[in-house]
Amino acid sequence: MRKNSFDWFRLDNAAKIFPGQNSNTWSNIYRISVRLTEEVDKDTLQTALEATLRRIPSFNVRIRKGFFWHYFERNPNTPAVLPDIKNPCYRIKFKENDGFLFRVYYRGRNISVDVYHALCDGYGAAVFLSTLTGEYLRLKGKDVHYNDFVLDINEKPKKEEIEDAYLKYASSKVTFKRGDKFVYHAVGTKVPRHMNNFTSGEMSFKELHSISKSYGVTVTELLATLLLDIHYQKQKREQKKQKEVCIQIPVNLRKAFPSKTLRNFVLCLRVKIDPNYGEYTFEELLRTVSLQLRLANDPKIINSMMTQNLKLERNPVMKFLPLPVKDLGIAISFIITGEQTTTSLLSNVGPVPLPEGVSENVEKLTLFTGAGKLNGARCGVISHEDKMVFTFSNCYEDRDIEREFYTRLVKMGVHVKIESNRE
Repeated sequence: MRKNSFDWFRLDNAAKIFPGQNSNTWSNIYRISVRLTEEVDKDTLQTALEATLRRIPSFNVRIRKGFFWHYFERNPNTPAVLPDIKNPCYRIKFKENDGFLFRVYYRGRNISVDVYHALCDGYGAAVFLSTLTGEYLRLKGKDVHYNDFVLDINEKPKKEEIEDAYLKYASSKVTFKRGDKFVYHAVGTKVPRHMNNFTSGEMSFKELHSISKSYGVTVTELLATLLLDIHYQKQKREQKKQKEVCIQIPVNLRKAFPSKTLRNFVLCLRVKIDPNYGEYTFEELLRTVSLQLRLANDPKIINSMMTQNLKLERNPVMKFLPLPVKDLGIAISFIITGEQTTTSLLSNVGPVPLPEGVSENVEKLTLFTGAGKLNGARCGVISHEDKMVFTFSNCYEDRDIEREFYTRLVKMGVHVKIESNRE
């Protein structure tokens, strides 16, 4: 019998590098969580998960090795929901968990999904968790409505939801050339292997938006500037040779291109300063961050970046290298350069508009980026209605960056409620 498009498909352009980076100590994993107003029932959640996988088949896969590239094929197994663990974003091994590249956890009023980045970006994960939550609430007797985030599980999956949008939209005649240097990193005492320190600050989006508006910048620009300034000031205090400070910001390309894909469709922009040019005030940093982001976040520039990323994949020599050679090259490149060109990560999924029947039963959403191997303070941001949660993921015991960040927000007039797994 002929296989359909949901039985197997290739990894998208962004996903192709992740299998080569995967190791016993690190995977590119992130977590997205929802806190409900009532305790989570395990059996109902299990039923909801099985229904959600029929609607979003791009999650219902396992990874396989071809001769030249990895690919996804439909997973015949059934994933089980699990009691939550103390070490979120725990690494993925392809032969564990019945081959699934995500895990669904429950604890108290929380439902959490740990996702291997090869499956999708933060937007895709938000749609998966929102649809799972919507189906769970429907099974609990709620009158659930549907939108772009909470999909109707009775609808058939759509082919465009599994498309490689990079291949579809990359069409620039020029390619974007990066000139990234090795940059400053805040280091400290490492936590035990496979453990991360998470610190979440819950705040009002309206309060933060009002402050960013008073500066003439967006919320993301304000948050990125705070991170940049804190690392800039920390490096100055250390009195070492001054290096560039760089914040990496993934951008959802669905805002620039009309894709419905639920897989990866982001590009990472970078905002940076070189302290060797002289002293920077906070207002100067705000201006340069805003200018850098707005210049880079142009559809034509973005298209040239996508085209550059596809250039290596389309290279005839690279294309026909056997998979083990490709994976070895990616692994060596990651060991040598890895996170060397970024000081920190700021991933902002933005607002998740939940429909009637779901929204009133959700207290908040939280995004946890996996802690890096070198980057200490990696940050995830997500909001639901007026409640925005900013979360630090840290591979170090040191917490001075988190403390300084939230302290400065409070001084600006933002009320912040802190949660952490440190205590």
